Amino acid sequence: MSYLHPNWNVANCVKSISSTRKGGFSVGDFASLNLGMHVNDDPVTVQKNRDHLAQLSNMPSPPVWMNQTHSTTVVELTEPTTETIEADALVTSVPGVVCSVMTADCLPVLFASADGTQVASAHAGWRGLVGGILENTLSHFAGPVVAWIGPAISLDAFEVGDEVREQFIQINSDDAIAFHQHKPGKWMADLPLLAKLRLQRAGCDHISLSGLCTYQDQERFFSYRRQASTGRQSSFIWIE
Repeated sequence: MSYLHPNWNVANCVKSISSTRKGGFSVGDFASLNLGMHVNDDPVTVQKNRDHLAQLSNMPSPPVWMNQTHSTTVVELTEPTTETIEADALVTSVPGVVCSVMTADCLPVLFASADGTQVASAHAGWRGLVGGILENTLSHFAGPVVAWIGPAISLDAFEVGDEVREQFIQINSDDAIAFHQHKPGKWMADLPLLAKLRLQRAGCDHISLSGLCTYQDQERFFSYRRQASTGRQSSFIWIE
């Protein structure tokens, strides 16, 4: 079993991990720690992967999972649930509730209040960023917030068209710094930087980045852009 501990400074009661693709039971395109139920892997094996990770990482309850649709919907959790939540961010102030976010190139972003009384997980692809999913998540916090931007596709691997760049710079021209022209009509986009800029403008000053690329690190991470038939890794956060 292989998972990462986010490189951030949070209250001692806040616990967080980020899975890799290593140490599970899935095979083929989904080898081996696939946590996604929606990718045509065997659901019994996926559940075995999920249970195995939860046990080894000492989660206090099974994670709450989302059906992520690149929306800007944030749902507040008051108790653990086995229901799949229609949202792209989860927030809780209840100890023992595990918030999760699944990714395979998009950004997993974890949040914790400075005093450790609130935590959240958010899924942010470029559509979610433009729509304001991170700002919506931050709006649920009452005080200073620490954020961690996890493994995602990097600048060197993420090509987008003019239409994507325009949506960002129409909202704030400062975001132009995150786009490097690759060829006519095509740009390499720095998704983690775009998230950082938006968080900073929303008042979040304490931001850590994993610096890890899902596309380039095939050994450790699933990547949808590298291979359409693939698994999903996840990031998790809870209050002890």
